Amino acid sequence: MRAWQVVESNQEPRLADVVEPIPAEGEVVVRVEAVGLNFADTLAIQGKYQVRHPLPYIPGMEFSGVVEQLGPTIRGISVGDRVLSTCPCGALAERISVPAARISRLPDTMEMIEAAGFPIAYGTSHLALTHKARLQPGETLFVTGAAGGVGLTAVEIGKRLGARVIASARGAARLEVARAAGADVLIDSDAPGLKEALRAEGGVDVVYDAVGGPAFDEALRATRPDGRLLAIGFASGQVPQVPANLLLVKNLTVSGFWYGGYESFAPDLVTASLSKLLQWRAEGLIRPHVSHVLPFEDLPDGLQLLRDRKATGKVVIRVA
Repeated sequence: MRAWQVVESNQEPRLADVVEPIPAEGEVVVRVEAVGLNFADTLAIQGKYQVRHPLPYIPGMEFSGVVEQLGPTIRGISVGDRVLSTCPCGALAERISVPAARISRLPDTMEMIEAAGFPIAYGTSHLALTHKARLQPGETLFVTGAAGGVGLTAVEIGKRLGARVIASARGAARLEVARAAGADVLIDSDAPGLKEALRAEGGVDVVYDAVGGPAFDEALRATRPDGRLLAIGFASGQVPQVPANLLLVKNLTVSGFWYGGYESFAPDLVTASLSKLLQWRAEGLIRPHVSHVLPFEDLPDGLQLLRDRKATGKVVIRVA
């Protein structure tokens, strides 16, 4: 089968012929139809992600497809089921074998393209805002990178949870995407004076930051007493340094959130969250946004869209 492989760290993946997977105990083989790209994929290829895979490896962390084979003792899943799943790596291939416990069936109305980019972005925002930040109705949520993969879902889920949402993104076009997802207040990330702009809105209760750098520092100083700040990622390349005296004086909480970690040490929590999200999608309460769909052969172009921040929502690679 065809698969993209990272052969050397910090080099672009190469398209190769590899051996097809065989399902082990507790696994199923899925014929991959589409793969959602994440900024984490670009970091992993550079060797800068928190998990480093032995070389060579197949990148790709989330996908949709059709179940083709069942390993021994599998129950509750059938050949032909339309499913989505996450994986540490391996999605950018024509087939993949994954633990059955990671598989979720698609709602009848959900297409493969949107399903491929669904679990990581929505799962990150849902668990971060509900489990970590405990966002409450009527609170004010500030989202950086609000037109990106995870940021846009944070805007949408924040509104679903009853929050007032302030969204920051670069330029009018990206801000319009955030507005369409439910943002109440829009701030251009290129404009100076973020701290003052947030304070003019009365401050914020929860900060959802996937960018890092100066935006985190300014948002920290505009957070209300007893506020919560979520460190989701550092797309700017700058990891903020948090002054503990501000945390003490304002009774603030800073929490890191990595979805992959929860998949390892709290899989039941992840399963329950994804089940709720798929229910919301089936009911039409959330609407995934995919800005680019590229053919399998154009993976490098998809990765570059993420690096250049030219995509909004998700970039999806069509495999089949």
